[in-house]
Amino acid sequence: MPTGRSLLIAIAIAALAAGSYLAARETSLFAVRTLDVRGGTPAIRAQVRAALQPELGKSLLKVGGGDIGRRLGAVTGVRSFHFDRRFPSTLEVVVTAERPVLVVRQGPAAYLVSASGRVLRTLAHPRLSGLPRLWLPTKATPPRVGEELPMPPLAGAVAAGPVASAPLPGGVKTVVSDGKQLSLVLGAGFEVRLGDVGDLRLKLAIARRILHMTGAGNGGGYVDVSVPERPVLSSNSQVGG
Repeated sequence: MPTGRSLLIAIAIAALAAGSYLAARETSLFAVRTLDVRGGTPAIRAQVRAALQPELGKSLLKVGGGDIGRRLGAVTGVRSFHFDRRFPSTLEVVVTAERPVLVVRQGPAAYLVSASGRVLRTLAHPRLSGLPRLWLPTKATPPRVGEELPMPPLAGAVAAGPVASAPLPGGVKTVVSDGKQLSLVLGAGFEVRLGDVGDLRLKLAIARRILHMTGAGNGGGYVDVSVPERPVLSSNSQVGG
């Protein structure tokens, strides 16, 4: 059993440690003097540094993920981040950038959209981009930079994400979404019918295999993988044709 004296010593040590921690939080000894930002593009890193300027001078012991997250919420190109305190005075922040996968068109306006459905920025020259297009009705509410697309166009962005990672033969030219049914139109006009957004990666894998085996995407027709267990192919193309 611990003696009374050992308990008093333990309490004193704990109090000293707590006092030292509180003192360090309030002094300039561990003040943030350097922002080490990594990941993303040079433009995104510059925006992150600008957003985190208010953290300079604050004690590293006071810097938290919640504060950083709130400041980076305004940087549209950042999908996620993690941070580290490098004592005595460096705050390291590593960001993961949003990946653009879709161009949303509404009349003459064009918007670059990420795989998460977030509108990254407007596009002044959309014809220079090879990303798939999704067209919005002219009377629909225009997308807003920094915000997520509403449904049904959000489903189109969700579908474009895995296509960007593993392209379909011929490439995707247009994404069509009405909120219930989702389709991809390939460069030659061939249609990949996906149904809803459920099991997208599986559906795309099945469609990709069918297109590789048959060469169907080189002409007109469609493959319906809305029910992955029962794909349906209708095509004018022949293998090797």
